Amino acid sequence: MSIKPILIHPDPRLKKVAEVVPDLSDDLRQLADDMLETMYDAPGIGLAAPQVGVLTRLIVMDCVREDDEPPQPVVMFNPEVILSSDDLNTYEEGCLSIPEQYAEVTRPKEVSVRWVDRDGNVQEQDFDGLWATCVQHEIDHLNGKLFIDYLKPLKRQMITRKMQKLKREMARM
Repeated sequence: MSIKPILIHPDPRLKKVAEVVPDLSDDLRQLADDMLETMYDAPGIGLAAPQVGVLTRLIVMDCVREDDEPPQPVVMFNPEVILSSDDLNTYEEGCLSIPEQYAEVTRPKEVSVRWVDRDGNVQEQDFDGLWATCVQHEIDHLNGKLFIDYLKPLKRQMITRKMQKLKREMARM
């Protein structure tokens, strides 16, 4: 397994729509494992393939927050929300591609998601709370959408300028 570099906004690859996974391969399973390792190392609770420069419909997540609870990694190929609740939830979201920037985003409180697991089986599950927010955030990445796209233009521009400055500083290192 290897830790992958995470793309930082603004990067044009983060705004592209990811390709559907036609068939699972050992390479894609390895990518999923690498993405989990990268996510845990960051540390984060979710990561989408476009964030590591791969335009494939693959996300990983694990919203277990307590140290005494075992991890619950989830790997989803071709995830799609098939049902959303009318009830909404607002969470302060962050993103590994937009480090140290947070903003409140309102999304459906509960979602049903269908995906293909790493063994090629179709899965369906209902998510709520933080898990629902996380899965929607990661699926947005597959559609070229970032959490800052939900913000007012001024706040979005301010965060983008901070990220441009961060990228310049990182380039000098």
